[in-house]
Amino acid sequence: MLQPRFGFRRTQSRFLLPLFCIALILVNTGLAAESRDEDLLTRAKAADAAGNVDAAIALATKAIEAKPSDARGYLGRAQFYERSRELPKALRDYNQALKLDPKLAQAWQLRGLVHFKLAHIDESIADFDRFIELMPDQAPYHWQRGISYYYAGRFEAGRKQFELHQTVNPNDVENAAWHFLCVARSAGVETARASLIPVKQDGRVPMLQIHALFSGKIGPEEVLRAAHAGESTASELQRRLFYAHLYLGLYFEATGNQAAAYEHISKASDHYGTDDYMSHVARVHLLLRGNSKGQGPKTKIRSPP
Repeated sequence: MLQPRFGFRRTQSRFLLPLFCIALILVNTGLAAESRDEDLLTRAKAADAAGNVDAAIALATKAIEAKPSDARGYLGRAQFYERSRELPKALRDYNQALKLDPKLAQAWQLRGLVHFKLAHIDESIADFDRFIELMPDQAPYHWQRGISYYYAGRFEAGRKQFELHQTVNPNDVENAAWHFLCVARSAGVETARASLIPVKQDGRVPMLQIHALFSGKIGPEEVLRAAHAGESTASELQRRLFYAHLYLGLYFEATGNQAAAYEHISKASDHYGTDDYMSHVARVHLLLRGNSKGQGPKTKIRSPP
């Protein structure tokens, strides 16, 4: 009675061993392929960090070709396209990443930023809202959504967002300024001044002077004097003058001087802007507001197909 049973086990083992080996080979092959994909993305990030964005895009493209169902490849390449200022291509990759993984919170946030840079204001808000749905603890930090609300004409929503941001960033003059702008557009300049968020410790020049301007304590020329005062490097002076002209322009818009608003924001964008988010804000402002006479936008950016 025992022999047949042992015989069966020996026969069974002859089949099981090769099957096990095949399965092990398949698993190892899959792991190796996944490792290669990870290695491509790691190398892409390293190339980007080294300043070689073209190489980063090429490596990310190879990762996508190797595993087109992986949202991470598209997410990475989208960021590299942003770095190279190819925003429509970045948008297409964010679209694909979110198609593959709709719960990828980072992609909603990053796509929202690209939408804003392309002057797609409503789309940026929708993406920021989705990001906050997935990560509700980030709502107080989301000043970008407040700026989008301002350009969408949703001034009450903007006011609430900047008041919420104040709870986590109490010494930011920019937050106080955007809160002022939203209140001024919805309830008037005097109401905005009366409700101006107090800030005492923003060490960036000329932020405290900008705050004093919005409160009605000083004039525009004092903001520019403060920006030029003291020693500074060329790059530091550039940043000072960018912020001075940006917020002078926004202040003039709030107080009804459209020509002065256009003049200062044009200077901020054309002479002192870089590639940071606030520089994009200045550019988007000009796209949406148009020329110095307020005769509509100079150009219109549409979504890629």
